[in-house]
Amino acid sequence: MSYKADSFIQDLDKVAKTRQEFAAYLAAMATTLDDSEQLDNTSGQLGLNPVIADLNTASQNLSSEVFRLLVLGDMKRGKSTFLNALMGENLLPTDVNPCTALLTILRYGPEKRVTVHFNDGRSPESLSFDAFKERYTIRPDQSKKLEDEGTLAFPEVDYAVVEYPLAMLEKGVEIVDSPGLNDTEARNQLTLNYVNSCHAILFVLSATQQFTLSEQRYLDNYIKDRGLTTFFLINAWDEIQNRLVDPEDETELREAEDRVRQVFRTNLSPYCQLDGEDLYDSRTFEVSSLQALRQRLKGEEGSLEGTGFGEFMQALTTFLTKERAIAELRQAKILARQAYRTTHDAIERRIPLLGHDIDELRDKIWSVQPEFEQLVDIRDQFKDEIRVVGERKAGDITTSFRDFLTRLDETFEADFVRYQPELKFLDFLRKEKRQEFEAALKTAFERYLADKIALWSKDAQRDIDQAFIELAHQAFKHGESYSHLTDQINQKLTGDRVVPRAHLSREETSPGWAKWAVGLYALTTGDVGAIAMAGTGLFNWRQVLMNLVGATAITIAFALVTDIFLGPIGIALAGLGLGSWSAEQARRKVVTTMKAELSNLLPQVAQEQSFVVYQVVKECFETYQQEVVKRMNEDIAARKTELSELVRQKESREIDREAEIKRLNQLDDQVLTQSHQVEDAYDQVLGIQIPEITTATAEEPTVSSSSAEQTILTVAAV
Repeated sequence: MSYKADSFIQDLDKVAKTRQEFAAYLAAMATTLDDSEQLDNTSGQLGLNPVIADLNTASQNLSSEVFRLLVLGDMKRGKSTFLNALMGENLLPTDVNPCTALLTILRYGPEKRVTVHFNDGRSPESLSFDAFKERYTIRPDQSKKLEDEGTLAFPEVDYAVVEYPLAMLEKGVEIVDSPGLNDTEARNQLTLNYVNSCHAILFVLSATQQFTLSEQRYLDNYIKDRGLTTFFLINAWDEIQNRLVDPEDETELREAEDRVRQVFRTNLSPYCQLDGEDLYDSRTFEVSSLQALRQRLKGEEGSLEGTGFGEFMQALTTFLTKERAIAELRQAKILARQAYRTTHDAIERRIPLLGHDIDELRDKIWSVQPEFEQLVDIRDQFKDEIRVVGERKAGDITTSFRDFLTRLDETFEADFVRYQPELKFLDFLRKEKRQEFEAALKTAFERYLADKIALWSKDAQRDIDQAFIELAHQAFKHGESYSHLTDQINQKLTGDRVVPRAHLSREETSPGWAKWAVGLYALTTGDVGAIAMAGTGLFNWRQVLMNLVGATAITIAFALVTDIFLGPIGIALAGLGLGSWSAEQARRKVVTTMKAELSNLLPQVAQEQSFVVYQVVKECFETYQQEVVKRMNEDIAARKTELSELVRQKESREIDREAEIKRLNQLDDQVLTQSHQVEDAYDQVLGIQIPEITTATAEEPTVSSSSAEQTILTVAAV
């Protein structure tokens, strides 16, 4: 295997440098435009402040953006060893039982440092790396005791941030190391908060513990059908050979490996489907983390031969450098092109007006007032449409949630079977075991409820997806009307007929706010994958939905567990006689009691939580509406500003027409050159093959000029 660890770092370094290059191009364009707008001895501002703001935001995000990888896995899958091998250093302690592990964010820092964040109101605590490992590592016997008790070693800790001067982290990779999947639902929710903000998920399994129910549960509820890029790492592959009676028997080894492969292919294939295509072979890898770590620590030029890491790191590199990075750079190209076109159009409007006197200029401005009023009408119409769609969707989803919750009891007995703790019911009816039994049953119920709500959320996500696609259609429709009016304004002001740009695609001729409304300006938020987000980078409705799911599950579970387990279940357990009940009768009694209590409590809980669901969904659309309206207002204001500025300048002094025309043409040429720099750099990136990667160069994503839905789906897929 020729692909080595140092190749991975080199490829990431190329991407990091390219990002910085594109960030510099966009920043230079912003500076050019800003300098022009600040000049006092000109014909006035061209109304380019919104363009300047978008260029600066995109530049800053390209400079600071990292590839964020979320590592998931059940207990005892070797996640820490895998991460140490991936980074090439024995960084994380590998002797900590996952039930006590902290959610840890690994990022670059010039010095080794750890910051622990707490959930009890305390300020974050900075520790040395050695102090962190000492304080938050416990002995195996302590870990086993805590696991048996179902408690956490560090319940007051929220998460930890580890800064470390590693080359991989320095090149723009950030890793979120999650606790085990069997951790508490509250801790699982903390992990889920990162799911939609990460570029890829690395799901670690074990070749010797083949696909457990908890792994299936996690994949079914939180990964499958959510549009997340997931790599499956079947760890400890070398242990298959080590466990054979005769490790040197090649036939026996081949048969054993084939059996394991078949198990994982059968179970993982449903999670490797994308638009009907089976990606199993390009998303699943057989790795031996311990061997890879040993080989990297020996300093053998990062050799990964025979560990499976070479194949995985090659695939990860292809994804990060030729899928994610290309998408981000394409957004920079679109933004630069749009910045030039906006500037060019403003200059074309300005030059013919320079020869008019004040009265003529005022007459022309007055003549376009009806068109400006129609622009406002389009804004208000689209604003109302967003409100109507948002309120309708919030109502639909709330009704769906209420119906789903109130009917949980109908299938509870059948659904809860898979969640029941592996306990001997009669043993746990004994008084000294009853508390432990109730704790296990509570945990099982919390998981059951979290999973059911997560499954419901998939339908909710599809519904909201469709709503935003509907709004994207409307954005394109209103964008065309809006552009037609701005062409009329230009024609009235300049006296020249606007020539249709037949060679330009729909995405290029749409106004900036319409592009944003369908997600094509996602780069300005630092998140390419979201459908629609605010320019502040704080609005990602899918993340909001996932947060809602987790918070709702925890809230409902707390309410139901408190009412059910502190009363009726305890009474039911106390009333069971040890000698007269079989284990199955005891189980049925407990489950029947739980179902009866659910039937009584669910309507009230559903009513209370439905209001929360309605408000959260409605707020998603309101935030979207506010940002769209803000951008439309800025565009209208910018167009008015360029006219009022010219009047103000003419009123205050005589403008040197020839000198101003020369300056504006020079500005046009300069911004055009800068835009071409971005496009040439983008074309060069597409044309460069990374030697170690054998896959074909990624083609530039295309955007249909005739379908708003295709545009949205393309951006979402990216």
